[in-house]
Order: sequence, then structure tokens, then C-alpha cells
Amino acid sequence: MARITSLDELRTRYAAPRERSRLKVLPALDTHCRHFVGLSPLVMMASFGADGRADVTPRGDAPGFVAVEDPHTLLIPDRPGNNRLDTLINLLANPSLGLLFLVPGVDETLRVNGTAEIHDDDALAARFEVEGRRPATVLRVTVEEAYLHCAKAFMRSHAWDPAHFTPRASLPSIGEMLRDQLGLATAETQAEMLARYRETLY
Repeated sequence: MARITSLDELRTRYAAPRERSRLKVLPALDTHCRHFVGLSPLVMMASFGADGRADVTPRGDAPGFVAVEDPHTLLIPDRPGNNRLDTLINLLANPSLGLLFLVPGVDETLRVNGTAEIHDDDALAARFEVEGRRPATVLRVTVEEAYLHCAKAFMRSHAWDPAHFTPRASLPSIGEMLRDQLGLATAETQAEMLARYRETLY
């Protein structure tokens, strides 16, 4: 197998993109993009650190948790997580951000690329208060590109088809995996982990 090292070599392996695929990239969020964001309960967020290494993390909440401020601006609350702050630390060094919005049951996705700033003002955080709890920070994303992505990956994977879901018992619990990876003496059970998560969702 030969390593491909140039664009010319790469292009010989693929057909040219269809004109529609080239023209569909928008400089802002149109009505359809805004509607898609409003229906999405889950977005995958890609960022890049000072060392150039990439990182992808999920963000999720009730549909529409990402607010469309205007066609060029998205607001994303940072709900409690593991406090590693990988994405936020990356954004301090490199504001570039890639977003992939998902809507369960819909095979198409929405891709948004742009830059992000981290904000912590109280008035902004108050807009995203849930159960009396406000996010510590909110991302203000400036949209540079937005486009709908075709359904082929989700069609091939049957990602939303319950008939193809993997039984949870096919994997050890996260507690058991962390016990083995970290050499811990005991493992948190799946029930214990879920109870702890529910207490700290917001």
C-alpha cells in the first residue's frame, strides 16, 4: 500500500465533487440551518490545541439548547462535565471550532465551522439556567461556514435503527473499564455511575 502525500495523488483516487456539493457551503445560518440547530439535542465539537492536536467532544441537552443569536452567531452553554476543560483550553490557544449537529432519527447532519470565544457574564449565563443552575461559561461561536451533510454514513451505520443497537451488556461498565485501565481496587457500578451523573447534570 502506497502512502498518498499530495493533493494530486489523492484526487486521482476520487471523482470530482458534484457542483451541488461545492456550492452548498453557506457563509451564515439560513432558515433551514437555524431550524436544524433548534431540533438538535446533540452536537460534536472539534477543537485544536496549541500543539496542533485535535480533540472532539460531545455536547448535549434538550433540543435547541444551542441558541441561534443571529445568522452569524451561536451560543453554547457549557454544562458540568469532568472539569478537564479540554475544549475550553484549546480555544484559548486556537479559537477555531468545528461543530456537527445531530438530530436523532434524521440521517443528515449539519456542519458548522467558525471561531469561538469563552464568556462568563452573568446575564448571558442566566439565559441558559436549568433547574436553578447556570453554566459556568458560554461559548459565543462566530459562524464562518454552514452546510448540510449527506446521510450516507448514518445509512450505512444504521445509527438510529433500534434493531441495530448494541446491547449495553456487550461492554463492561465504564467503572469496570476505568478500574482495569487505572489499576483501581474496586469499580463503580453502572447504577452508581448513572445516579452520580443525574445529580450533576446541571
